[in-house]
Amino acid sequence: MSAAAPSTALAACLPPVDHIRAHVRRSLDEDIGTGDLTAALLPAQQRARAEVVTREHAVLCGQAWFECAFTVTDASVSVDWLVADGEQVPAGAPLCRIEGPLRALLTAERTALNYLQTLSGTATRVRRYADAVAGLPVRILDTRKTLPGLRREQKYAVCCGGCHNHRMGLYDAVLIKENHIAAAGSIAAAVAAARRQVPAAVPVEIEVESTAQLEAALDAGVARVLLDNFGLADLRRAVALNDGRARLEASGGVALDRLRLIAETGVDDISVGDLTKSVQAVDLSMRLITDSQS
Repeated sequence: MSAAAPSTALAACLPPVDHIRAHVRRSLDEDIGTGDLTAALLPAQQRARAEVVTREHAVLCGQAWFECAFTVTDASVSVDWLVADGEQVPAGAPLCRIEGPLRALLTAERTALNYLQTLSGTATRVRRYADAVAGLPVRILDTRKTLPGLRREQKYAVCCGGCHNHRMGLYDAVLIKENHIAAAGSIAAAVAAARRQVPAAVPVEIEVESTAQLEAALDAGVARVLLDNFGLADLRRAVALNDGRARLEASGGVALDRLRLIAETGVDDISVGDLTKSVQAVDLSMRLITDSQS
């Protein structure tokens, strides 16, 4: 059975199948190398069933990668999911049941679980931030502070946890920061360069560190402004000064215990590197199902 179809919103965040398959192949190659020496000790024709259980409360994420790890190893493996990506599951809950050749199940186990535990850990962390601003008209955004090689995977996990994606990388949006401004000579010059060189459809955002810089950015007609390390009082002043002219994003040192206070200043977005850089994997376990457990 294939992974449960994600919701429309999650489907928009899910990387293409070809990306997932190529990523999983690299991860399997890293683990298997020239062959699984231990699995080779087992009977080649023996089939088995297994169940994956979470040992702690979690938001599930990573079904496509998990399932792909098994089917790339052996196409006859089937995975029957009991919950879907984005769902919250209590400690002790079974997540899926797997059936196929015993060797394939044991060879793919670690790679599959690595994806599921890491991405579920990301989604679980993200959900805490989403819950902290429930009811407020603000978006919590991720950043490029992701685990190396897992950018698209963690960006998907952010969606599963109930928050939103910022730019994927350096190629799909312009974010003019302090060093760019210094090199260009001024905010106006940096914005002018962006308008000359970047297609109109590409988002342009500029980072400012004071209300004076905010005024300069607004005068330049920027549609998105990142307020870097503004205190609560300065954020409120920035919102009043902006008066709806640009979309304002608060960023820099955002902690979970201050998140709602920041949101209540009236900013439109809050970007949080901690969503993806400080991940603790969810504790999962895969166990073979014996005939006595059937």
